[in-house]
Parts: sequence; structure tokens; C-alpha cells
Amino acid sequence: MTDTVQKPHRLSVKTWTEEESDQADSTLSRGQSVCDDTSSELQRMADDRTDGNSQNSMHGRGALFRIVNMVVTLRDWAQKSLAEETERPDSFLERFRGPAHTDVEAPPSRFSHTQNDSEAGNGARRHQRTRRKCKMVILSPSDNAYYHWLMVIGPAVFYNWTMLVVRGCFDELQMRNVLVWPVLDYLCDGVYILDIAVRLHTGFLDQGLMVKDAGRLRETYIRTLQCKLDVCSILPTDLLSMIVGQGYTPLLRFNRLLRLSRLFEFFERTETRTGYPNAFRICKLVLYILVIIHWNACGYYSFSKVLGLGSDSWVYPNSSDPEFGSLTRSYIYCLYWSTLTLTTIGETPPPERDEEYLFLIFDFLIGVLIFASIVGNVGSMISNMNANRASFQTKVDALKHYMHFRHVSKVLEQRVIRWFDYLWTNQKTVDEQEVLRSLPSKLRAEIAINVHLDTLKKVRIFQDCESGLLVELVLKLRPQVFSPGDYICRKGDVGKEMYIIKDGHLAVVAEDGFTQLAVLTAGSCFGEISILNISGSKMGNRRTANIRSLGYSDLFCLSKQDLMEALQEFPHARAQLEQRGRDILQKEGLLEEVAVYAGEELEEKVERLESSLDRLQTCLARLQSEFGSSQQRMKQRVTALEQKVGAAATGSGSLSDNDGVESICGDGVRSEINIRL
Repeated sequence: MTDTVQKPHRLSVKTWTEEESDQADSTLSRGQSVCDDTSSELQRMADDRTDGNSQNSMHGRGALFRIVNMVVTLRDWAQKSLAEETERPDSFLERFRGPAHTDVEAPPSRFSHTQNDSEAGNGARRHQRTRRKCKMVILSPSDNAYYHWLMVIGPAVFYNWTMLVVRGCFDELQMRNVLVWPVLDYLCDGVYILDIAVRLHTGFLDQGLMVKDAGRLRETYIRTLQCKLDVCSILPTDLLSMIVGQGYTPLLRFNRLLRLSRLFEFFERTETRTGYPNAFRICKLVLYILVIIHWNACGYYSFSKVLGLGSDSWVYPNSSDPEFGSLTRSYIYCLYWSTLTLTTIGETPPPERDEEYLFLIFDFLIGVLIFASIVGNVGSMISNMNANRASFQTKVDALKHYMHFRHVSKVLEQRVIRWFDYLWTNQKTVDEQEVLRSLPSKLRAEIAINVHLDTLKKVRIFQDCESGLLVELVLKLRPQVFSPGDYICRKGDVGKEMYIIKDGHLAVVAEDGFTQLAVLTAGSCFGEISILNISGSKMGNRRTANIRSLGYSDLFCLSKQDLMEALQEFPHARAQLEQRGRDILQKEGLLEEVAVYAGEELEEKVERLESSLDRLQTCLARLQSEFGSSQQRMKQRVTALEQKVGAAATGSGSLSDNDGVESICGDGVRSEINIRL
């Protein structure tokens, strides 16, 4: 009989009794997804229709089966089309990465033995899944969705901060586009209202955990000052324009400027996310300056209207002049005047009234602050942008001065300069350990694994090692760069490091230095034999080959001390490395078997001595415990004897000589007992 659990999409004809017995076994598997429930329901409907209409013709039954088959096929096609494609995880990286944070669902309920109970359970589970899908969405401030919303609310706030003031000062601009401004204004108002809903559904961290309780988020937001500012920013104050006139609409909407914090938050998060923070800071500073100049230009035009256009040479000329009558010329002239004033250039007509003097003094003070901020911020940004280059150039200059002072040969000096040029061109001047020092060890390990993953995958000794050892080793790797012709190691040198090739080509050369015996590429490692101190090796801890760099080579260096510290906690990995080293030495004929056996016998003797020492320590501990217990019993017996003697001495009621003699005898006996003790 066809198994409906393993093949839910295959139709089969069953009796009602058989379906009841199989339904209890398939209830759990059918509750895995909505699609499986749909498929099972289609099968049940087909089976019911088959049993109820058993007298129908084969033609009708085949038509029903074809219809159900078509529905199931369409359902499978839709499921595959709408399924999200997920990236296949890297098994090499997943070995030491922690488990993913997934939502743990409640275990399914026990299935019943009747069809009605099973259908009720399926309906309850479907209702629970539907309610879970409709659950309120809580945003995290670090999510991409929250940042995307800031990209929506930011332009709305910027629109109000730039357009309301210019519309309020230049009446012609406000009255020229009567239909456009209400549409833009109410669109921004709708975004403001949605922003309040977003704030109500934005979580926050409490003791390191994201708070997702809607009631608590609502209460916390209502108690904040930002909630009051947000409510004030959406008050329909522009409705008063129906009383005072349409020309005052921009001024009545100035409460929309209270959302400025959203624009600052958008800039802050963009600066954190961008890969060019210094360039973004410069652009942000220029934008701030332009907005201040824009506001000052609008203020100058409004102040000129109050004093009277064209009343003197300092205010804006009268609009009756054809040269200054257009809206474009009015705004550009005011912007030009504001720029000259705030940048402290001052090539403007002198003021003639006291009010004009006060306005100009206020502008000059603002201009001084702006000029100071420009010089300070731009200078620091440029310094930060060139900090790496300046530090690198300082090192190069110091080394050039040293080589010139010590009369180093020109050939060697050129090699050193070319090596520095290679480092700067390939962006290898950054000290990775210094940059990652502020991170915790777990994050440092994950970053190192992600950066060096491709190289470590090619190393055979790291492919099957434990994840803990992999983390320990990757944190101890030190990058090194070798120039063409440099010897990484020579035969007979004392081995203190092992190397892993990240990029480049190395040649195993003969004693003449030219004959290439082999070529090592990225992912190869060498030098582990000399730092493992393999017993029986004829070379001991000496290098067994000459290795030379063919071009510029990037290597990872692992010192002997770091390797031994890491292998101390992983004896199995150490045994694998030593066995591999013995195989290589035996293949090259550099392994002494006798010495190996002698070393093994010595190790056995040491192990026997250690076991004997453990037994002696156990016996000594047992004897110490027995001695302590016997001493305690002796003290108890002496104490009991003293109590008896003291009771006998004080029990006598007469002061006869016999009593005195007995007392003396009692004291003598007690003194003798104390002395013996």
C-alpha cells in the first residue's frame, strides 16, 4: 500500500477504515507546513469521493484524479517559485561557528484516534500558524528595515526644514504653486504619522536583550520627550490658514521642524554603515553650511521687507526694479549676501540703521562660528583621510635616512624601497593585530577565519582538526611579506617558525640556489617538522630544505611557542602532526628507528614512574587520614579519662589525710597522663 506520509503528493485509493488508521500516524508530518496540509486534504477529498462514488464509471474517476493531480502540480510549482533561495552554508566555517538563533516552536500535540479530533487539531494548528504570521512586527534599530525607514523620513524632514522657510519669506514662491505645496505637505504629514507607528514598534535593549513587548514599548515611548515632540509636530496648525490667509500656511507649519532628530539619526547611521566615513562627514558639513546660509538668506529678505524694500542701500532693492523683480534674482541675491556675510568676507553695503547693525553683528558672530567649524572639521577630516599615508611615509623616510647614514649599498636600498612600494600598492600596511585588538576574542577569531578562510581550506593539516584548535591557531598567525629572491629558510638553520603560503610561489632549491626541486603554491605549509621536535630525527630541530621566494610572497608565520601552546590542549592533533612528520622523515631517510624505539621505551618508563608516583601519593594520603583518625580517638580517650579522674577527686566530702593523699595521687595520675600524652 502506498505510504501517504513519505509521498504526500501521490494519490491512492483506500477504504475509510484504512485512512483512519493511517491518519493518526501522518498527523504530525502533515502539521509541518500549510502546503502539506493542503496536499493531504486533497488526497482525503479524492479518497472520499472515490469511496462515495464507487459505482461511477472509470472515466469520471480518472477525470477527478487528473483534476486533483493538476491542483497538486500547481501547488508544487507555486511553492518552488515563492521559496526564498538561501545561501548554502560553508561546512568548514560552520564547524566552529555557533548555532544560529532560530525560533523554537512548541512541540506538536498528541494526535487523537478519531478523524474528528485529528481534523480539529489540524485546524487549531493552522489557526495558530495564521495568528503567528499576523503577529505584530517589532523593528530593531540595527536592522536594515529600520534604516530604510530612516531613508524615507529623512527627506521629509529635510523638505520641511528647507522649503517652509523659503515659502514663508518669498510670497511669490508660495502663491505660484498653490496646488503643488498642499500635496507635498500632506504627503510629509502622512510620513510623520507613520513614523509615530514605527516608533511604537521599535524595540530597545534591556540587559542585552531586545524588548519586543508591544505594551512595554508603547509605555516607554509615551513617557519620553520625543513622543510629545512627535505629537506636536503633526498637529494640524495649518488649518488656521483658512482664517488668516493662505500666505501664512508655511509659517503655521513650523511645528513640523520638531522632527529634526530623525534627520540627525539618519546621518549618524549612514556614517556608521558607509565605507567612506570621511567623505560622508565632509558632505554632511557642507550640507549643514548650505542650510544655515539658506536660512540666513531668507531671514535677510524678510528683514528687508520689514524695513522696506529699497529704503536704503543695505536692504534688498525694491521689486519694482526690473533687474531685481524676478523671484530667481531675489533668492540668488539674498543667498549671495548671506554667503559673503557668514564667510566673513564682508564685501556688502554698510548698514545705515541700528536694526541693520544689530542684524549684521548677529550674522558676523554666526559666521565666525561657521568659519571655525569649517577649518577645524575639514582639517581633522583631511588628516584622518591621510593618516595611514602619513604614518607609512614617516616609516619610509626614517628607513631611508638610516640606510643613507649607514652607507647601505644602492642595490639593497632599492630592494627595500620596492618592498615598501609593494606593501602600499597592495594595501598591506595595516597592522591587523592592532586594528582587531579592541574586539573580543570570539569576534577576532570569526574575522580571522572569514579573512583567511580560502587559505586555510587548502591546508591539509587544518581540514580535519578540531574547531577549537583552528580558532587558537588562526589567532596566532602573523602575516609576512617576502621579496623576490629572499630565502625563507635554509637547510640546517634552527627551526623556530612554520609557514603557510597565502599568496605567491616558493621554490625548494638545491645547495647551489638555482636548481628547483619543487614549487610550493598557495595553501602549502612547511617548517612544521623542525618545530615539532620529532624523536629520532637526524636533523633534530634543523631545517631540512632551502626554500626561496620566486616573487613577492605573502605568508602566515606561526612560531614554535604559539604552536606548542595550542597543541598542549589538543593531544590528538599533535599526534597527527608528529605522525605526518615521521612519515616525511622516514620517506627521506632522516628518521632513526632505534632512537624512536629508545624514545618510546623512555616514554613508557616515564609513564610507569608517573603511575607509581600516583600510587605512592594515594597510599600517603590514606596513611595521613588513618593517623589523623587514630590521633583523634586517642585525644577523646585521654579527655574521657581526665574527666573520670577529676570526678573521683572532687566526689570526696571529707578533708582527711587520706583524702589529701588521694587528691595528690589523683593529681599525680592526671599529670602523668598529660605528660604521656
